[in-house]
Amino acid sequence: MNQNDRFREALAKIAEVTSAAFNGDDYREENYEHNNSGAEDTLLPDEHSCTLKSLPTRLLVAGAKNAVEINPVNALVLGPLAEVAMAGDLIMEPQRIAVLTGKYWGPEPRRLTVSFMESTPADLRSRIISHLNAWTRTGCIEFLETQGAGDIRIARGAGGYWSYLGTDITLIPRDRPTMNLERFTMNTPEAEFKRVVRHEAGHTLGFPHEHMRRLLIARIEPEKAYEYFRRTQGWDRRTVDQQVLTPLDERTIMSTPADQTSIMCYQLPGSITRDGRPITGGVDINQSDYDFVGRIYPRRGREPVAEQGSEWDQEYAAA
Repeated sequence: MNQNDRFREALAKIAEVTSAAFNGDDYREENYEHNNSGAEDTLLPDEHSCTLKSLPTRLLVAGAKNAVEINPVNALVLGPLAEVAMAGDLIMEPQRIAVLTGKYWGPEPRRLTVSFMESTPADLRSRIISHLNAWTRTGCIEFLETQGAGDIRIARGAGGYWSYLGTDITLIPRDRPTMNLERFTMNTPEAEFKRVVRHEAGHTLGFPHEHMRRLLIARIEPEKAYEYFRRTQGWDRRTVDQQVLTPLDERTIMSTPADQTSIMCYQLPGSITRDGRPITGGVDINQSDYDFVGRIYPRRGREPVAEQGSEWDQEYAAA
């Protein structure tokens, strides 16, 4: 396997911004359930959804060009679809090309700076960044706090949990956040730091939602999903179609098998699946996640960091 083939495979979970990017022209939030209750049918009262944020339509083409400038391999995502287009004389519009362009930072070691939009205690800043850096166990992208406006700008205000995808963060105005962790404090349970902060860091590294893979969506019973999300989220059928039942285009992702225990996969209840079994979802970075990030962001001769608990684990495990 040559270098380009390896990179094409590596663009597995980076390729899609999803079709929701075509809807609207403003910075907005698309609600996804991020339920950690498994077999339960209702969200916990204090549990927030996670949103994979898309660039506004007017910036899609600029985002694609920017991604390719940062790393030319991102253009390779078009490979499979381009072949289909040529075979059928399909004319590819610029915006369609844009959402099929990868958001991969590239294999060279890189430091992404982090700042906080609100006044945030030093111990909380350190704790959040330590969880962002959980991916560096096998990957070469590091997160480093800065006093100025960082590459990643974290807010803790209303709006739940969300992040922009990969290289898209470079096009967000410097006075706007690129990630939101609503109401995170030092009293937030350690399990939530692992489940949420590490998940949002995965988006920043360029990983979309794993539950949007075709094999996982095939397990969902649409009518049950419509009723469930209407009851728990207030969504209409069109919203459920867009945000739950429309899979990533498999022609544009070359990836490992769909992994329902990935940190990038939501937990969905058995009440909406065809076999009555829940999509388990991930509560922390699993070994497949670590193996994958090690392939696309290789540490280049450096040994993987020994697995160990967060410095906060012991003190906050019982929180």
